[in-house]
Amino acid sequence: MTNPKKTRAVLFDLDGTLWDAAETIAPAWNGWCRAHGVARRFTPDDCRSYCGKTLPEIAAVVFPEAEPAWREAVIEGCCAAECVPLAERGGRLYPGTEEVLRTLAQDYLLAVVSNCGLGYIEAFFTGNRTGGYFEDYENAGRTGLSKGENIRLVLERNGIEQAVYVGDTEGDRAAARQAGLPFLHAAYGFGAVSEADAVLQSITELPEQVREIFGP
Repeated sequence: MTNPKKTRAVLFDLDGTLWDAAETIAPAWNGWCRAHGVARRFTPDDCRSYCGKTLPEIAAVVFPEAEPAWREAVIEGCCAAECVPLAERGGRLYPGTEEVLRTLAQDYLLAVVSNCGLGYIEAFFTGNRTGGYFEDYENAGRTGLSKGENIRLVLERNGIEQAVYVGDTEGDRAAARQAGLPFLHAAYGFGAVSEADAVLQSITELPEQVREIFGP
């Protein structure tokens, strides 16, 4: 007997919502910059502060005076470099994440929608062995669209009738609203928000909050 098609979905931001990969990312960025003669070094907290931004937005923050094509090429190089160690050993999942994903995947379609570049979500799936829980994903690096537009894209191509978006920043909240979805704030993550439909102090609170929003 085949499983019925899932018409409800839980969509996730990645950084600050499912994992914190900054301790792996910063050394990868520093290694790339040293190898290419770029006089810039990054701390894990620097990398956390960039989360939620697109690659061009990060480039503008890091190198505000530089020519856009150059600075974006540098950040693209750094982001490509980070995917190698992340795919090998992953990042730090928030406590309880795997059990929450296992529980939610029984009833809902799960997807990741992020502003990251190419290869980053795939590295999360591989390095942390989480790919089996998710049925779709999308990112700005692949489509060139805003996060809100990518959320709608995932919903439309999967025939989803009801969904929520889980994220930790004001940009995530705005994207959820743009897509017409309830927003659940991962308050344990990196950012603050102006308002939310539910506030999560731990990802382990997510299944109950999803059930309350979706109803029977």
